[in-house]
Amino acid sequence: MANNKVYRFSKFFLPAVILSIVLILSGVISVFTRGINFGLDFKPGMVEEIKVANTVLELSYSGSATINFNVENDGVQLVVSGIGADNKTVNIPFESVKKVSDVAEKLNAENIEGLSVNVKSDSEIDSLFVNSTDSSALGVTPLRVFAADKASNVTADNVRDALKEFNEVSIKELGTSDDRSFQIRMGLSGDASGKTIQNETAAALRKTFGDDKVAVVKSDFMSAQFSSSLISGSIFLVIATLILIFIYATIRFHWDFALASVIAIVHDSLIMITFISLSQMEFSTTTLAAILTIIGYSINATVVILDRVRSDIKVVEADSFIEVLNSALSATLSRSIITTVTTLFSVLALFFFTTGTIHDFSLALTVGLISGCYSSIFIAGAFIAVVRRNYRFEKPAKINLNSTAHIAQFKMEKESD
Repeated sequence: MANNKVYRFSKFFLPAVILSIVLILSGVISVFTRGINFGLDFKPGMVEEIKVANTVLELSYSGSATINFNVENDGVQLVVSGIGADNKTVNIPFESVKKVSDVAEKLNAENIEGLSVNVKSDSEIDSLFVNSTDSSALGVTPLRVFAADKASNVTADNVRDALKEFNEVSIKELGTSDDRSFQIRMGLSGDASGKTIQNETAAALRKTFGDDKVAVVKSDFMSAQFSSSLISGSIFLVIATLILIFIYATIRFHWDFALASVIAIVHDSLIMITFISLSQMEFSTTTLAAILTIIGYSINATVVILDRVRSDIKVVEADSFIEVLNSALSATLSRSIITTVTTLFSVLALFFFTTGTIHDFSLALTVGLISGCYSSIFIAGAFIAVVRRNYRFEKPAKINLNSTAHIAQFKMEKESD
């Protein structure tokens, strides 16, 4: 230790604390005045998965019976029921047919009066699906059956352009190039109902891609109550994480070391929320993941420093705890900087070469990484310095090597050996 340079970090504890208080207060004011830009994950809205595909089959029925047509994972099913009807169920496994025309041929072979089966495209069958918003009961209006368009070059940008007239729309591409689908997340604004938004969305998509090209695979709606419970659940998750970290640090160290580590990660969380509010970055589940990631990173960096402080108390010759703290912080400084900088290389690569939620995620991580390194040294260090400012070292008593008692004790130890 004698050869290592010791920096007086303690000189900057008070300015660092004042700076953090000013930043956090500005964030609190911003939260109450400007609010947090909650993303669609925390707002009432619609979540819908759609496919831009080909209509390969149209079915209609003009009789008096009730006929339901269902597409399952392994085949199609036609159920005929009703008073006076010839009740029956027709199952056509996909493994028994190769093309759409084969399905039509099997359905026509049942000779159901009033049933019309129209083949629109005789393609090979990989999978069939229907519009989830359409009723499975056949009627005069044809029920469209779709198949994936492997030659489609529709992208998420095309879908986003089709819905550019709507506010707060998030588009995510799912699946493979042969069977591509798109997840649409859209917030509800004003008095618009979920059904109204769903119909307007479908109309805009069909206007762009064609009436017989758009199929809604599944749709769901998030109520205001659910979004509120999601926010409260996220807050509970962060608080529970802090409590568990405090328990862990208390078991490993002393209560004041444990509280210092919790104060450091609370500081980092508040700094990130301050940045999110001031920049009006969208707060989504991805942003929440960034905060939890930084909590894990920050506690790891703080524990390394506190562990060094604990060990240095036993081996470093010092007259005050501040000297031991400065020595421990100086010894771990290079490790703290190298860990932060190397992690930042990966995070900044995501920031500069990605877009969308990953871009925001990397930006939040960048702020959190810098704050985590800073708080582990100055915020946790400042708290420990205040709590242990009256810490007293018990120095061993000096021994006179020339005293008669010491010489006699030395001879007795040699004889016993």
